[in-house]
Amino acid sequence: MMPIRSTFIAALAALAVTPALAQDHDAITVEDAYARVSPGKSGAIFLTLHNHGDQDDRLVGASVAGDIAERAELHTHVEDDGGVMRMIEVTEGFALPAGESLRLERGGAHVMLMGVKDLQDGDSFPVVLSFEHAPEAEADVTVDNARAPEGDAHDHDHDHDHDHDHDHDHDDDHDHEGHGESH
Repeated sequence: MMPIRSTFIAALAALAVTPALAQDHDAITVEDAYARVSPGKSGAIFLTLHNHGDQDDRLVGASVAGDIAERAELHTHVEDDGGVMRMIEVTEGFALPAGESLRLERGGAHVMLMGVKDLQDGDSFPVVLSFEHAPEAEADVTVDNARAPEGDAHDHDHDHDHDHDHDHDHDDDHDHEGHGESH
């Protein structure tokens, strides 16, 4: 049996550690998550991540339930040698330095949804984000197909086709039309 004094000291020590653990758990926060989708085809999730911690981290993955989409991948746009913007999967993830923010946005880094199921404007669903160091974070995503890119007064997409080159096989043929990516 532990003496009362030892029990009291152990309890105080546990309380002293708890705020530090809670702070580390909330070191990365998610803000302003929304998606643009084309049911049966593809879509993209856009959001802002804030790293409030003192350790650099990296977004390394994302997942959604099977009734939302077949799979989720981290993607970005790069310009090829011919000056054409192409969407590629980023298997190494995206850096999220300590004390900084990472914006997943149209025309840049984003979470790509493949094989989108029956989602309509206004629907919401959870996405689980995985990090190199921090615990997984879940965010509620709202489908908003009419939303213009930040700083734009209107949408410049006009249903342009977008190239989608990958070094991996999707076993499907998504043309990404209608998910709102813009250059």
